[in-house]
Amino acid sequence: MAGSRVPRQLFLQGVAAIFMVAFASLYTQIPGLYGTEGILPARRTLRPQGKGRWQQLWETPTLLWEAPRLGLDTAQGLELLTLLGTLLALGTLLMRQLRHPLTYLLLWAAYLSVCQASGAAFPHCWTLPLACRGVTPHPLSLQVGQVFLYFQWDSLLLETGFLAVLVAPLRQPPRRRPEAAWPHEDLPFWLVRWLLFRLMFASGVVKLTSRCPAWWGLTALTYHYETQCLPTPAAWAAHHLPVWLHRLSVVATFLIEVAVPPLFFAPVRRLRLAAFYAQVLLQVLIIITGNYNFFNLLTLVLTSALLDDTHLGAGSGNKKTPACECPLHPTAGCLTCGPDIPGAPSSSPTSDPAAGAPGPSWPPVVSPIAWPKALLAALPLLLELAVYGLLAYGTVLCFGLEADWEQGTVLSRTTFTFHQFSQWLKTVTLPTMWLGAASLAWELLTALWRWTQLQGWSQKLCAAAPLSVLSTATAVLFLISLVPYSYLEPSTHGRLWTGAHRLFGSVEHLQLANSYGLFRRMTGLGGRPEVVLEGSYDGQHWTEIEFLYKPGNVSRPPPVVTPHQPRLDWQMWFAALGPHTHSPWFSSLVLRLLQGREPVIRLIQTDLSRYPFHKQPPTYIRAQLYKYWFSQPGEQGKWWRRQWVEEFFPPVSLGDPTLDTLLRQFGLQDKSPPRARGSSNALTQTLHWLRERLSPLEAPTLLWGLLATVGAIWVLQALLDPPAPRPAPPARDEKQRPVHKKDSGTSGQQAAPAPNSCSSGPRPPRRKK
Repeated sequence: MAGSRVPRQLFLQGVAAIFMVAFASLYTQIPGLYGTEGILPARRTLRPQGKGRWQQLWETPTLLWEAPRLGLDTAQGLELLTLLGTLLALGTLLMRQLRHPLTYLLLWAAYLSVCQASGAAFPHCWTLPLACRGVTPHPLSLQVGQVFLYFQWDSLLLETGFLAVLVAPLRQPPRRRPEAAWPHEDLPFWLVRWLLFRLMFASGVVKLTSRCPAWWGLTALTYHYETQCLPTPAAWAAHHLPVWLHRLSVVATFLIEVAVPPLFFAPVRRLRLAAFYAQVLLQVLIIITGNYNFFNLLTLVLTSALLDDTHLGAGSGNKKTPACECPLHPTAGCLTCGPDIPGAPSSSPTSDPAAGAPGPSWPPVVSPIAWPKALLAALPLLLELAVYGLLAYGTVLCFGLEADWEQGTVLSRTTFTFHQFSQWLKTVTLPTMWLGAASLAWELLTALWRWTQLQGWSQKLCAAAPLSVLSTATAVLFLISLVPYSYLEPSTHGRLWTGAHRLFGSVEHLQLANSYGLFRRMTGLGGRPEVVLEGSYDGQHWTEIEFLYKPGNVSRPPPVVTPHQPRLDWQMWFAALGPHTHSPWFSSLVLRLLQGREPVIRLIQTDLSRYPFHKQPPTYIRAQLYKYWFSQPGEQGKWWRRQWVEEFFPPVSLGDPTLDTLLRQFGLQDKSPPRARGSSNALTQTLHWLRERLSPLEAPTLLWGLLATVGAIWVLQALLDPPAPRPAPPARDEKQRPVHKKDSGTSGQQAAPAPNSCSSGPRPPRRKK
């Protein structure tokens, strides 16, 4: 495989960007979600259990244990962590020197601390129907009740962030004088490819193992665009595409998520690039039609592991010369592209009787000995064509694709049964593990071979330590990841080595490896369920409370909020899929609205003047359940149609026995008021001042402002930074001049600089003149 220095830099920049938007997005919501007047006050979470400091930190790994030492409560500690995480990630984006393992370790530790302590320890009934809702929570979040931070993309960011710790170099090479790669540099980057494989393959498999009739019937996308959590305006247009195209799109989704991921480990480079573009296409289409915060952007960052320096035009050396695309060219010469292709076999001059002058003969004469080499060089192309043909044949066979020329459509249907798929999954799950193990073994052997090619024992000794450490870490993380990956197939999970289970269990709370599988079941087949809150002063006249992002007013177009994730709006979508008792936090939301708590109101409307009860809190609150559908083309001024279904939450007021019973049942009553802290703390005053300045901004505006700032600074750096001088290519006659071994060795000794040290990295070979 070609070098991966540029893809690794893209990966590190992408991870820093995702951390920045994730921290900033969460920062804007902390007071309303976890503040002392929020829906789930974070001060309920961290309570010392009488254990030692280090044992307590290991069992609940969060830096918020140290918040009281700074004079902060848990919510203020959350604000401080998210602010520092945003600034550190921003600096990492702008300065190459900060793309260091320690920086990514701090980012990972900060986000892990936030995820560990951003909820309260509520009963297990909080998570009853989560699996059927389309998003599987991380097992740890079931234990601590992290209702607003249990999403798979939070776990994915943690796992990716830890891999960035291993991928980041200890020392950034000079930008204008790139050095030869260390032998170990590509090893941890392989784990990124393995993570991408687990994410995509599992996301495709669970759609079929769930037995969801919409996925099996290839009709999922006829519902998906209008029933997803936060659709975009483009989702309305996509929803009205022909049904046959929706069905064909489901087939393409299965192809990209199930059949293509094994190509991530293909020995043929162009197969890996084809897999890369297939994944990019899928993620871009999802971004256009749905607001899935930073999840799809993070997946695009993971796809950088499929690229190489050659494809990105970052190969070392002088200006690249055009190369022949014929697979016979590198070994036996090109018989189809003509004599002007660089590197083609030289033609011996022959006498032309008609012209009376010597000239080249074409086509060149290829000796019989060159034909075996030519056939060997053609094997990658033959393998590539065979893989494409197999994918096409398998797709047609499994989904019964037929062209209806009269109607101009493509017919599709699932031709295999659930039993057949289960048997296939049982057959391939273990081989995919062996495929990953074989690919990792190849990477390890390649790194070892590169180590043997280093010049001098000093460089070998310097490279031996990081090679040993990263090889061990890569192998251990791969072994740990097999456990959550094996959840796809129960029998394979049971046959896995017990040592892997014990190793995974010891670090599971650190979320170094997670199980994935998004949207295994399609919800809202009979219409999109939506909860609408209403308030009243007299109990007779009710006014709807319009949320900032989720559907409500049928005349308001769907918003575009990526990469921000409005976590309350997402939970409102989940709440509509079951009774309110399955979402105990909803009772706390009603309580805070009756109390008129500003932090919670800002989760609903950033501009308080647009909140219908901004002058005085409502006396009564209730919730109604509606079914929503996209409007039909031609309905002017309307994006949605809706129909009332039933009452979701009964009318209640402060002190209502029904509300008090619910709050007491779920442990949400404030048994003791929060302890007041002195306002003389400079850090507390600074956090309060920043909050007052940033509260009026909408979260998407803040996030895109940060990204625009980064882009503007990059442009200025590119304009102010002078381009590196290009070495002049040698003259044509100098290229063809024979070089004497003795002379080149003497000149090399004369120009040899001081010996390299361990900190400067391996030296690239010198060019002979």
